[in-house]
Amino acid sequence: MTTAPETPTAPLPPAAVDAMRRLEESLTSPEVLQAAARYKVASALTAEVGRVMSTRDLTDIEMADLLYVQDVMREAQGVLSAAGRLDLIGVAS
Repeated sequence: MTTAPETPTAPLPPAAVDAMRRLEESLTSPEVLQAAARYKVASALTAEVGRVMSTRDLTDIEMADLLYVQDVMREAQGVLSAAGRLDLIGVAS
């Protein structure tokens, strides 16, 4: 009896990884993709505020904006968690 030679499956070539990622995203609901986008934008804004805070105190308006952005991040993370897609923002499920 002969068997087929083993074909290595891991690690996948970068092109295959990219193709899998694109396929997975195409199968993800728009609401989940929007939540991932909101989280990423809010995360970048939070990082920017962090840089400002390292040099001076925030104004009342800046603090209110920071709290709002943190709420956006929490809401988006909740949507992603419920969908089992925390991987879209680099968080392990």
